[in-house]
Amino acid sequence: MNLQDDEDTSFLLVAGVDEVGRGPLAGPVVAAAVILTHERPVTGLADSKKLSQKRREALCEQIKEQALAWALGRAEVEEIDRINILQASLLAMQRAVTALTPAPQHVQVDGNHCPALQCSVEALIKGDGKIAAISAASILAKVARDNEMILLDAEYPGYGLAKHKGYPTRDHLQALRQLGITAIHRRSFKPVREIFEQ
Repeated sequence: MNLQDDEDTSFLLVAGVDEVGRGPLAGPVVAAAVILTHERPVTGLADSKKLSQKRREALCEQIKEQALAWALGRAEVEEIDRINILQASLLAMQRAVTALTPAPQHVQVDGNHCPALQCSVEALIKGDGKIAAISAASILAKVARDNEMILLDAEYPGYGLAKHKGYPTRDHLQALRQLGITAIHRRSFKPVREIFEQ
C-alpha cells in the first residue's frame, strides 16, 4: 500500500526506517525505526556512513532522548541463510516498525524495497541522506550493530569482528580460511559457503 505523491503527509505520524548489515559475512542484520517530533528536533543528522563513530554515538543518544518513538528490529544469521538477505532485511524492518509505540501511520524506508506493513509505506533511494527520520534510523541501527559485533569479537576471537564488523575484508577472509567458520557466519554467502564446502 503506497500513498499517492500528492497526498499531504504533514499531519501523519511518519516513521523513518533503515537497516545495517546486508553486506557482512557474519552477524545479524539490524534495522531501526524512528518517529521524530518538531518539538524536539535532532540537529546534525546525516547518513550514518558519513559520520565519525564518535559523532554517531553522540547522535544515537540524542535520538533516543528526543525522538517521539524509536525501536530496533533484527534478523538472525539462521533467518538470513533460510530466506535470503533481502527478505531478512525486510523482516528486520518490519519488526522495528511493529515495535514502535505509538504506531506510525506512514513509513519511509531507505532503499528500493518496502517491508509488508499495516500502514502506508514508501521506499526512497538514498533516503538516509534526504529524510531526517531515516538518517536517525540509520544511526541507531549502525551503532547497535557495531556494538554487537564488538561483543561478538570477544566471543569469537581471531576474526577481527570488532574492526571490520563482519564485512568481507582481506583479514576476515584469511581468518575464515585459517580458523574455519563459526555459528555467526552466513553460510548462504558465497565466500563462507566456499570455505564450508572445502
